[in-house]
Amino acid sequence: MARAVRSNTRIDLIVLIICLALALAARTLPATMRDPVATSMRRTFLSPLVMLQGRSEASRASLLLAESQTAIRDSVSLAAMRAGSLEGENDRLRRLIGLGSRLRWGFVPAEALHGRGIRDETTVILTAGSNAGVTRMSPVLAPEGMVGVVDAVDPTMSHAMLWTHPEFRVSAMSPDGSAFGIAQAHLRSSAGGYLLELRGVPFRATLKPGQMIVSSGWGGVWPRGIPVGTVLQEIKTSESWARTYLLRPAVNPADIYSVMILRRDRAARGLDGVWESVAEADAAAQRVVVAGDSAARNAALAEAAARRRVLDSTARASGQVLPVDTSRVTTPPIRRPPPRADTSAGPRVLTGPEPVDTAPRPPVPTDTTPPGPGLTR
Repeated sequence: MARAVRSNTRIDLIVLIICLALALAARTLPATMRDPVATSMRRTFLSPLVMLQGRSEASRASLLLAESQTAIRDSVSLAAMRAGSLEGENDRLRRLIGLGSRLRWGFVPAEALHGRGIRDETTVILTAGSNAGVTRMSPVLAPEGMVGVVDAVDPTMSHAMLWTHPEFRVSAMSPDGSAFGIAQAHLRSSAGGYLLELRGVPFRATLKPGQMIVSSGWGGVWPRGIPVGTVLQEIKTSESWARTYLLRPAVNPADIYSVMILRRDRAARGLDGVWESVAEADAAAQRVVVAGDSAARNAALAEAAARRRVLDSTARASGQVLPVDTSRVTTPPIRRPPPRADTSAGPRVLTGPEPVDTAPRPPVPTDTTPPGPGLTR
């Protein structure tokens, strides 16, 4: 092993000496011959070294630019994220401004401050108090509908109970007034998030999935017509006299940061025209469902008729007779006259039915002369 190392060292030393000699020889060459010799050397046995040097320079440049490119990429991603959040916030503010323009008066805009505690999932702090006209039991609204109600008021801030609170209740109904009930928070579902349930709906009233539920105006707190949620399905309970429906809330309180607090004088005047499109949208959805059911039924009937026509044409072309369902076909019984007795001669023998005379007969004359006086027919 030591001899191999010494031999490799000697070879390297010899190559180094040769390279130095060639370098000195190239330096001693005249200028007219120096460039052609250097070019030929680079193109022949020095070309791998030149290629490695070029790759090393490119790697060094890419390493120097990697840090700057990473910084640029991170800044672009951060800007895109901020642009998305700003776009959502702007859309939210536009809808809030639209709600304010429909309300016109009697509301107080506020920011919702969410905490990280256990009770913060059911309550929220609002940046408006009694100095702005907020009172206890003032409804808290969002452009989508119901958020909660104020339960404590300070001069500059107020405390609101969200609809997710276990003690929250609101009287609700369908937009057409065919079903009434009490909406309250439902337990957390397996998929996560909170839902509402509409309890106490009369058993004779039925609600279809997708139907909108709004506040009924009973109780003196919530005006009529505020969207509460959308029907998901009926849930079974021990109450046999009423139905209970599961609702998807119109507003997710965790995503709300700007709200409208409705003053009591404005709530007393009603909210006619603020969410007037809710009933129209619900009616349109019901019409779409009905039209879809009728279209599906007509399509099924047309498909069955077309299939029957194809079967009939196939059987007619092959000379077969399609089987007929005789379970619903009734044949009237054949009535035969009773046998007659032959009394011409000999013992009495029963024979078959007498042949019927089908020859035409002259009409029987009838007297059409009106009776005279004193005569009766």
